[in-house]
Amino acid sequence: MAEQKPERRRKLRTFIAKTAGHLDTPDGNSLLDLASNDTLGLSKRPELIAAAIASISKGGVGAGASRLVSGSRPEHEQLEIALAKWLNRERVLLFPSGFQANIAAVAALADRHSLVLTDQLIHHSLLVGIKATGAKLQRFKHNNLEDLEQKLEKIRAVDVDRKLVVISESLFSMEGSSPDVKALATLCTKHNAKLLLDEAHALGIMGKEGKGLGHGIDGITLISGTLGKAFASGGAFLAADEAVAEKLLQTSGAFRYTTALAPPLAAAALEALELIKAPGADQIRQRLSASANQWRNTLEQYGWSRPPGNGPIMAIKLAEDIKALEMQKKLEQAGILVIAIRPPTVPEGQAQLRVSLRPDLPINCLERFMDILGKVETQV
Repeated sequence: MAEQKPERRRKLRTFIAKTAGHLDTPDGNSLLDLASNDTLGLSKRPELIAAAIASISKGGVGAGASRLVSGSRPEHEQLEIALAKWLNRERVLLFPSGFQANIAAVAALADRHSLVLTDQLIHHSLLVGIKATGAKLQRFKHNNLEDLEQKLEKIRAVDVDRKLVVISESLFSMEGSSPDVKALATLCTKHNAKLLLDEAHALGIMGKEGKGLGHGIDGITLISGTLGKAFASGGAFLAADEAVAEKLLQTSGAFRYTTALAPPLAAAALEALELIKAPGADQIRQRLSASANQWRNTLEQYGWSRPPGNGPIMAIKLAEDIKALEMQKKLEQAGILVIAIRPPTVPEGQAQLRVSLRPDLPINCLERFMDILGKVETQV
């Protein structure tokens, strides 16, 4: 194995979550958290904590087994039913992690006879899922539906019966951008391609009532969602029609051969769903959207390229790994935690700072951030 560049080596760090919106280092430094995916700031809400404690008090911490052995609990069923109703999907199945859910999702739609067309920037878990199925992989340019359409037309011109699956994210986890989901679904329907939409970063914060950017759009075969981001808990789920869900239940190793999601996490996620649906939640999402717009406008004013998208995830491109790491260090010294994202997580030469906003940030947060980031000309 080739020697890894020092700036590419990853190290584990320990943080202590004492207060909402902040992470403490073991030596006592308190950092404003602009790195995590707790995008609604629910992780410290007493309602979620109480729900998890109540679940532990009744049934202990872990499930102890697979859902198909002895690990299925009322918390699982309650959450699955509530999510299915919320998303207007026939059925939902829970998974212990988003990585497992995405592997299962691909396997439910594709096999070794399939051709899978994916956005260039889809999550690594989806690529692992494709490899596991033995399907052929073809990528299209990021959020470029013209490129996708050309590829679909070329395939259908020579093989009208080829099993096709298209995969995209609704809010890309590193880039912060989004495709035109309705146009994407229409294109898949036109060319008889199944569509897997990863809504992990959009659910709870984007779309009508926080139901994601694919909600209410025909032509989406399967939705992948997570409970570890806006839901501030853990685990993940797949939302589908009855036939696809039953196939997952009967054939998915990622579902069948793993210990079930810890019931306290399911209980906390169910409480988070109630908060996401509650009166006033739309105002919180609007405030988050307005904040994201303000950050993008300010970055432009300072000479930085406007980060793509309009959600709370923003990519500030610094190109070189060293520059991104140096800026991460400067921000941390000023009490702000933002992580430098480097290849292979992002393409070569596209190292960046990944900023993840929440609606409860301090008033002076943006000013503090820009004081450190500075104007583009000062970075040359």
